[in-house]
Amino acid sequence: MCNIEKFPIWRVTREGKRHTDDLVTRELPLTIILNNRELVSLLCSPTEQKYLAVGFLSSEGIVKDKDDINSITVDNQRGVVRVEVKEDKKSANELISKHFITSGCGRGTSFYNVVNVQGQTKVESQTVMSALEILSLVKEFQQYSQIYRATGGVHSAALCNTKRILAFTEDIGRHNAIDKIFGRCLLEGMPTEDHIIITSGRITSEILLKVFRRNIPIIVSKSAPTDMGIRLASDLGITLVGFVRGKRMNVYTNDWRIVSDGE
Repeated sequence: MCNIEKFPIWRVTREGKRHTDDLVTRELPLTIILNNRELVSLLCSPTEQKYLAVGFLSSEGIVKDKDDINSITVDNQRGVVRVEVKEDKKSANELISKHFITSGCGRGTSFYNVVNVQGQTKVESQTVMSALEILSLVKEFQQYSQIYRATGGVHSAALCNTKRILAFTEDIGRHNAIDKIFGRCLLEGMPTEDHIIITSGRITSEILLKVFRRNIPIIVSKSAPTDMGIRLASDLGITLVGFVRGKRMNVYTNDWRIVSDGE
């Protein structure tokens, strides 16, 4: 796998130490150039760079559908993706002035905050799921994670309907993984409305905002949400499900979309 590299290590236990090899996930700086202007550099896994660039631009509101894009050129050797769009809806200078580093996991980057969604329409999807369907999807989701099982060094994300996983990816950044999913959806014409996102990482405000931009009604994680993530999910009409482990889960917001198996 191009995502993995082998390193010699000393394995230390109570019995002593021994020389062996360990599999480690790879990390790549990726620069996105928008309309011939350098926009941002992301730290990511060295795969699906086109999807990551397009998903990032979609999450930032720069592109809304495939027709907004004139061309995409990927330079894998230099770690550069050049994207030409029909209309620069937000100038690079405006975006750079709003730049901040998001919380952890691959040093994610974002240009927006909660102010950008004040007064926005809520997600109105009437999609409902049973608790059993969520548990089944998360179990399937964990079986997809080959690189995580090999290295323990990546996050995963998946787009699902209520029955199965439709798209899956992994990256060192939980936000990158979600952007890769949305980039693929945009370029391949895969709908996101009335669908579900599963993530292995924390559900923070920037993750919630990415999901909101794609009109996703339900986000599920085996990990925890933050307080701002919960408040945003409540305000934006998104059902937030966390700590999906074993046979239980926590439903933090808009619980009407999650029905018990007897209902």
